[in-house]
Amino acid sequence: MIALPHPAARRQLRTTLAVTACLLPFLSGTALADFRLCNNTGSRVGVAIGYKDKDGWVTEGWWNISARSCETLLQGPLVARYYYIYAVDYDRGGEWSGQAFMCSREKEFTIRGTDNCLARGYDRTGFFEVDTGEQRSWTVQLTDSAETAPERPLTPLAPTVRMTPGQREPASPLPTAPPAPHAGGATE
Repeated sequence: MIALPHPAARRQLRTTLAVTACLLPFLSGTALADFRLCNNTGSRVGVAIGYKDKDGWVTEGWWNISARSCETLLQGPLVARYYYIYAVDYDRGGEWSGQAFMCSREKEFTIRGTDNCLARGYDRTGFFEVDTGEQRSWTVQLTDSAETAPERPLTPLAPTVRMTPGQREPASPLPTAPPAPHAGGATE
């Protein structure tokens, strides 16, 4: 006959197993690595991203992110050090932009290259630079200028960058010549 543990011991065992299951990806070294964006505003926002992969520059959009929620923009380990974000506040107007000009359009898009946007029928849009420091994962948090950012990030295991509408990008000025293969910054 098998003796069952006391009910309190069974509860503690279930709790320990649940916590262990949640931490298992981190303990095994297979932690998720993504590029995420958290919308810490009271508005819905539209987000576009630009980055350089093995085939060159690419911009993608749009992710529609509800107020006070997060979305994974790119899944898996980051392929670049520099990423570029452009976001629009759908409800109150305003944008999060910068001096890295890339191609975009009003409808859903994936666009290769950053040259001659207007001649190719696209919009020329200023994205702000995010320097991930070559981390495997990163989270950008958008905030309202009138609101204070939360005291702790929504995803505490990933580095974050906080931006408010109209705020200049936090990185150093962009180069005026096309970027080197390893550096960030897109110009036209």
